[in-house]
Amino acid sequence: MATQNRDKTFSYEWEYSSGVTGILGIFTLVALMGWLVTVALTAIHLFAVPSIPAEAVQGSIAVITSQWGYILGIPLATLGAFYYIGTFGLALWWFDTQHPLILKILTPYTATGVLFSSYFVYLQLVPIGEICPFCMMSAGATVVLFALELVVVRRSDSPPVSKMTEDLGSLITETNYAVVVFPVLMALVTIGALYMVTLLPLPEMVPFA
Repeated sequence: MATQNRDKTFSYEWEYSSGVTGILGIFTLVALMGWLVTVALTAIHLFAVPSIPAEAVQGSIAVITSQWGYILGIPLATLGAFYYIGTFGLALWWFDTQHPLILKILTPYTATGVLFSSYFVYLQLVPIGEICPFCMMSAGATVVLFALELVVVRRSDSPPVSKMTEDLGSLITETNYAVVVFPVLMALVTIGALYMVTLLPLPEMVPFA
């Protein structure tokens, strides 16, 4: 085990095993992959679905355009993209500070992703009766993220959450926001740009034959 508390700003120490950094590197790549999948699904919602005739809706399109494919009019794919941005951002925050409190935040966050994904997989298998490969890839990514997070927590030796939250202000102060916030903003801008294209005065979409 190697002590990771390199700053006297914090009143406690923590330790990680030597493999934790590599595992969180894989975690970050999986989160990025999940984000790319959900961005692709969002693009399909915005640019492909409107031009598909109702009689041709089946398979993946039937899944993402079903009554369960939206929450308050927002595609689940877009909400999933925001989930992965949060996961990716928290991972970057850990690499910047290596603080164990971030791991404690990631545990319920990734667990929530698994719960929602499990429900959406059930919807595909039972009420809808169709499978969306991209959606299943996203569901698989949430499971992998949660599993990797649990492995990291097991390989970590850190104080209780109640003790770490006392120094939350110091953690925020020690954060290099250029490293953490800039990639998150770029991911958000990408999603925003997709929606902005739909507002441009472009020619009407031609339905698929």
